[in-house]
Amino acid sequence: MHLDTIRPILSQSPWFKSLPQDIIEQLVTAAKLKRLETGQLVYQKHDLGDGLYCVMSGKVRLSNVTLEGKEQILTWMQPGNWFGEISLFDGLPRAHDAHAETPCELLKISSHDFKALLVEHPTLYPHFMRLLCQRIRTTFSFIDETGSLSLKGKLCGRILLLAEGLEHQAPIENGTTLRISQESLALMLHSSRQTVNKLLQELQAQEVIQIHYGQVTIIDYMKLKTLCQI
Repeated sequence: MHLDTIRPILSQSPWFKSLPQDIIEQLVTAAKLKRLETGQLVYQKHDLGDGLYCVMSGKVRLSNVTLEGKEQILTWMQPGNWFGEISLFDGLPRAHDAHAETPCELLKISSHDFKALLVEHPTLYPHFMRLLCQRIRTTFSFIDETGSLSLKGKLCGRILLLAEGLEHQAPIENGTTLRISQESLALMLHSSRQTVNKLLQELQAQEVIQIHYGQVTIIDYMKLKTLCQI
């Protein structure tokens, strides 16, 4: 993947686009391209933070495993999404597993290069604090939906979150298509595929979404957003 290909993908992130141009060049120059096959581990829970990552192609699954051995999916990182920054700031081990959901390409900035960049450019801290705050807001949204929303409301919220991306890369429009299986949505909501399928069928009958094999298309964004509150 050439630099001319990398920059447009990175520019999908409003956060990345807000960085000073000279910092953007240094981040791109310091990064190394890493290719992974489906199911390959990016990093494991309790690993020390080895670097900052950005998805160039494919999809990365962030998850934890319960004591019973069941995987609990947190979210997916898609092209333009950065992840792995928390351990680089607090020095603590990784809080979750990261696997390649599909064949993917990642940009990786090593922890050594990342820390050297911060020392050289301390003005970067506010930019990364903004990225961390976005993560905190997303976490609070998860907590809110767990305690107060119906399963249908949670499903609508997850569809919107996955369509927007953690960094709210682009405004949602009617016709936006999310590539995700019903099984994956069920794992995120800690529900069964049958229950999620029933709810998706209800949303389709209400002309909120349209479902296809492995895809969900948003038909009425405003109605979907309203249903996130139920």
